[in-house]
Amino acid sequence: MLKKTFFTGLLILVPLGITIWVLNLIVTTLDQTLLLLPPDVRSRPPFNVPGTGVILTLAIILGVGILGRNFIGRRLFVWWEALLGRIPVVSAIYSSVKQVSDTLLSPSGQAFRKPVLVEFPGPGTWTVGFVVGSPGTALQGPLTGEYASVYVPTAPNPTSGYVLIVPLAQVVDLDITVDEALKFVVSMGVVAPGPRPTAAPVVVPVRPVAA
Repeated sequence: MLKKTFFTGLLILVPLGITIWVLNLIVTTLDQTLLLLPPDVRSRPPFNVPGTGVILTLAIILGVGILGRNFIGRRLFVWWEALLGRIPVVSAIYSSVKQVSDTLLSPSGQAFRKPVLVEFPGPGTWTVGFVVGSPGTALQGPLTGEYASVYVPTAPNPTSGYVLIVPLAQVVDLDITVDEALKFVVSMGVVAPGPRPTAAPVVVPVRPVAA
């Protein structure tokens, strides 16, 4: 009885503790933007209140977004990217990160939009993956047929994983959402996706035909 009570307490406190730890990490990290302000300003209200950096970070992101959507801002960002492109090492890092961020954060991007099943790491063993696009002509050239680039995350950390080039015929579509697939990976298979809700049949009343 005592053992069951102890594990019940763990089941309640562990998710709560991890959630608080993650939120504290996020707030503490975003509060670092306050270092952009002079020391005498940071020590005054409301900037000395924990969490103010979150608001400042959101304001900076919105401000950069507003600037980037007008004509002058777009010209400045083009000039800035051209300048970074001329700096050795920096250009390689910036271009790689920008391509990844454009794929993941762009509203028109297709990354992590389609959960699938693929055979990995061998025949007969299946795992959850996400179609992230096509491998392109340079990688698909030596191969025959149509292929897809599939990202297979590792559990319980989905930010690391493998990029597979899989024939389309061996990619099995899943009728689940991306969130459900990620929960399955993060929970190490414990939280399995539930059945999809089915729409109730529509009953059309039949009127008797007058004689």
